[in-house]
Amino acid sequence: MDQSSIAWADGALVTIDQRALPHEVRELRITTVDEVIDAIKTLAVRGAPAIGVCGAFGVVIAARAASTDGVVDAGRVEAEAARIADARPTAVNLAWGVQRTLAKLPEGLRAMLDEALDMLAEDGRVNLAAATAAADLIQRLCADRPLRLLTHCNTGRLATTAWGTAIGALRVLHQRGALAEVIVDETRPLLQGARLTAWEMAEAGIPHRLTIDSAAAWAMATEQVDAVVVGADRITADGAVANKIGTYMLAIAAQHHGIPFIVVAPESTRDISTAKGSDIVVEQRAAAEVTGFGGVATAPEGTKTFNPAFDVTPAELVTAVVTEFGVLEDPAAARTSASAATAPKSAAGAEIAEIARGLYASGWMPGTAGNISVRQGDTALVTASGLSKGELTASDMVTVAVVDSKPVDASGRRPSAETTIHTAVYRTRGADAVVHVHPPHATAVSITTAGSGVTTARFAGYELIKGLGSARPDVIDIPVFPNHADVPQIGADIEKYLTEHPEAPPVLFIAGHGITAWGPSLAQARDRAECLEAMCQLTTLTGHREIPVGDHV
Repeated sequence: MDQSSIAWADGALVTIDQRALPHEVRELRITTVDEVIDAIKTLAVRGAPAIGVCGAFGVVIAARAASTDGVVDAGRVEAEAARIADARPTAVNLAWGVQRTLAKLPEGLRAMLDEALDMLAEDGRVNLAAATAAADLIQRLCADRPLRLLTHCNTGRLATTAWGTAIGALRVLHQRGALAEVIVDETRPLLQGARLTAWEMAEAGIPHRLTIDSAAAWAMATEQVDAVVVGADRITADGAVANKIGTYMLAIAAQHHGIPFIVVAPESTRDISTAKGSDIVVEQRAAAEVTGFGGVATAPEGTKTFNPAFDVTPAELVTAVVTEFGVLEDPAAARTSASAATAPKSAAGAEIAEIARGLYASGWMPGTAGNISVRQGDTALVTASGLSKGELTASDMVTVAVVDSKPVDASGRRPSAETTIHTAVYRTRGADAVVHVHPPHATAVSITTAGSGVTTARFAGYELIKGLGSARPDVIDIPVFPNHADVPQIGADIEKYLTEHPEAPPVLFIAGHGITAWGPSLAQARDRAECLEAMCQLTTLTGHREIPVGDHV
């Protein structure tokens, strides 16, 4: 995971002071509630996910200050928490983060700090999953060529804690070699695009051009934009999206020109308790932000201003909202483990059973070996343990929580032993399905590769690479993980690797233990497994994993 922009160190919240960028990377150390509120109000810390996490640590700071001999003054903490939550009214994540930590108050200060630290770690995983799902969607919606995308404001690691949401999707596309250029809106009046996004683009080595906000529609008209990708501060039950001022006019221009308008945000940004976008309280900011910049007046003294910090884009202008759970289908529906566990699962179970029987017939899931899962929100439906895959039915499934791999239904069945492998993928990727199988040639390659002490298997020149979701069509490096009798350790190894290597392809080897593949659908996950096995068979027949491509084959 990219270096976090937020940390907790020695009783202080440590972050990057965004007011100093791009000229200076200045550390901001926050130790009081007043400093938390000031940092949020002055935009030293900004971005919905980032202020949510900062708000959570702000409650911890309040509790530390209100503690005497280990006893916390609950009333004082609750009052301070309310002050923090009111610092910026539009972004729902701030109140969400405050409430999550405050809910742990009865359990004591340690529990509150643990909750805030969990939120910090969770944010990076959530961002990467949402970014990957959004990148997959953008590639499906747009032409099969290097893409030209436009973004507004800042949605990278500065606005979150790590990786980013909309900018995270741009980073995934860049690492896949699928991005030609990003047009960055300057984002008046505080120039978050110019000061922060352009800085993050340069830091990540992503080709980009900066433009004035009023040039964005003309860039679309002159065919310089394939899609618009933005973040969100609040998403209401009717699908309306509150985001940095200027987003609404981009959505109107994108619809006029037939360009996809994609919103990338965490589930925590969704506010289904607010029925309509028109119900959102839009923050009005100081006149000085419009009448001048950097201490220099640019308008006559006494000029009145209209300075909303956000605008609200109606759902009909939004092509898709993408979160860590994938594309949002019903904006009014909560996507939680409880709702997913009780949702009808017969159709998904039937699809899993059908594919499992086919793979059993091919010899890839002999006896009870192998397993398949489909994600359903923050749960997954996975094949049960100890059952022959040749006789599997729709009822032979277990619903597990993605967060900890534990069953959440009352069937009494145990999930497949490799469930932790599946959930490791779901926690780090935007995948909707995972297939773990034991095809002979790929399994043999995993053994010989691991035996040589190599941790990745490189293949080059094979046409089948194109079917594996590699960042390059001509070469792929597939990780090889050691086998462990303790299967959860395999899952832990995989999660660590995928978190640290966002560019990793959606396939992997486990030495002597088969292969795992994933994708946005069960069919694609199976197809990727089949492509990998076919390529491994070819390398076995030819004796070469890399073949030359060019004029002198």
